[in-house]
Amino acid sequence: MKTRDRILECALQLFNHKGEPNVSTMEVANEMGISPGNLYYHFHGKEPLVLGLFERFQGELTPLLDPPADAHLEPQDYWLFLHLIVERMAHYRFLFQDLSNLAGRLPKLAKGIRHLLTALKRTLASLLARLKTDGQLVSDTQALGQLVEQITLTLLFSLDYQRVLDRAGEVRVVVYQIMMLVAPHLLPPARQATERLALRYLQDPV
Repeated sequence: MKTRDRILECALQLFNHKGEPNVSTMEVANEMGISPGNLYYHFHGKEPLVLGLFERFQGELTPLLDPPADAHLEPQDYWLFLHLIVERMAHYRFLFQDLSNLAGRLPKLAKGIRHLLTALKRTLASLLARLKTDGQLVSDTQALGQLVEQITLTLLFSLDYQRVLDRAGEVRVVVYQIMMLVAPHLLPPARQATERLALRYLQDPV
């Protein structure tokens, strides 16, 4: 692994564990056993380090937000898709632990987050529209728009909410919560199947 990538990985672990405001570049260098000058050669301060991690997160999430339009999705594929998104967000959870303040300090990050959220909501709306076209979901456009907002908020803040309650942030809990948000909008057979799957998903480690 290249030094730059090792720095990013070390910073990610420290930011996730301690919170980004509580970690200095000096601490990252010490944790790695390299000189501050060596770290500065790759990242001229903490802002480029945070932006470098966001770019990596963006690169990992973007392919999930652009599924093939003609792909045939089975019902379980929708939940797998959400699971993969939550996994990526959990891996970079420091970004969402104090999102408003972090974005306020770093305008470039704020712009990137807004762009990513737009893509996320567009993808969620497209997937819900597919469910409606397939005859599994019934809701008007306004209700589906609000559902997209509710799912997005859950994705952004559920892991941190679990942390505030002194619980280990679990991906499967977030996916369960989203499934239960979608379930009331589904027609009876699909709703019952989703509720059963959601309970199994919550009970069984994934």
